[in-house]
Amino acid sequence: MKKFLSLVAVLSLLGAGLANAHGPSRQKVTETVEINAAPDAVWTVVGDWANPQKWLPMVESTTAQGGTEKGATRELKLKSGGVIKEELKNYDAAKKSIQYKITEVDPKDLPVANYSSTIQVEATPAGGSKVEWNGAFYRSFMNNNPPPEQSDEAAVKAVTDLYKEGLANLKAVVEKK
Repeated sequence: MKKFLSLVAVLSLLGAGLANAHGPSRQKVTETVEINAAPDAVWTVVGDWANPQKWLPMVESTTAQGGTEKGATRELKLKSGGVIKEELKNYDAAKKSIQYKITEVDPKDLPVANYSSTIQVEATPAGGSKVEWNGAFYRSFMNNNPPPEQSDEAAVKAVTDLYKEGLANLKAVVEKK
């Protein structure tokens, strides 16, 4: 019986260690906004891959290459002084959808890694538009015990705040026209 209990104790300790050794898990954020404008009017703004500064308040300027072809890139210069580099994965004007990924970002600017996102514009029954922005990502600190500013919670909060602020501003910009 003593040997059995010793074995159970050892296995419990090993199991606890393995449970904490997996690192971060993939996080997801989805935000939507309804805009009192036709989908084409909304797409004119959000679908302009080379000029997100028209509606994303944190972006000061953009340098883009490759148009809207798969693999096109853009470098977002942030008002904070940081830079985010992105690659276009899919651009579908007919479906009013953009898929992209971040290829380089400083965790101080956005504490994420392996970030991919989709922005979709759809018509609403009332004649307006619904914009859905969703993303999937890991926290920027890939080991266990991240500092608070690079935790799962910090990453989710940063992306949620970005999406909410961006979509609110998109609504304001489009509804002004």
